[in-house]
Amino acid sequence: MAQLLQVTDLVRTYGRGAGATRALDGVSLTLEAGEYAAVMGPSGSGKTTLLNCVSTIDRPTAGSIRVEGQELTALGGKALTQFRREKLGFIFQDCSLLDTLTAFENIALALTILGVPPREIPPRVEETARLLGIEKCLHKYPCQMSGGEQQRAAAARAMVTRPALILADEPTGALDSRSARLLLERLEVLNHDLGATILMVTHDAFTASCCRRVIFLRDGQIFLELSRGGADRRTFFQEIIQVVSDMGGEMADVL
Repeated sequence: MAQLLQVTDLVRTYGRGAGATRALDGVSLTLEAGEYAAVMGPSGSGKTTLLNCVSTIDRPTAGSIRVEGQELTALGGKALTQFRREKLGFIFQDCSLLDTLTAFENIALALTILGVPPREIPPRVEETARLLGIEKCLHKYPCQMSGGEQQRAAAARAMVTRPALILADEPTGALDSRSARLLLERLEVLNHDLGATILMVTHDAFTASCCRRVIFLRDGQIFLELSRGGADRRTFFQEIIQVVSDMGGEMADVL
């Protein structure tokens, strides 16, 4: 498969002089098109900073980030806005749906902003909603939906534009276990059926076990990577837990 994301020698430093903190310290990784990967690590390990840099929310101090061969660190102004709109999809812990719009309208808004012809919008919204199991919620407002339904609507909004890369920041963090499992199942469907490329930050070992690869960060550097290979989820979950255990107290917050 072609490499979709290339991160090379990424550095992000906050502050100056003796008080400077290096949140990322030479991180390099690649993500192939269609891959589903998780980033784990203790608080302060750099996982959220990494996601923020890839998502162009934060700008790295040094290093390179390429998506489909395009160098993100060189983008600015309208070019950066266009890149975010066309190439990236975001799923946050807070679903951030607009309260005054129905689920259909929230999802369709992403297509409207992209300039998709009006006649093409309903079928694309309905197809994405079906894949995420919320086709019966499209007429509802966020206040009429469960937390899990809201988060799946947010995932549909991220996916409906068919972005090159989906970035998910603790997408199950605010959900109960049942809603979290439903969301994870649907993300797997999007990855498997649509070939969606997903990079997800999570503190939860079970959530990470749904991915095909897990990247562990510690002190701003990659500590270890695990690939699922042909293992089932239960076996992969145990491998992740073993890494968490081996890292000891530094990973206490991810259990």
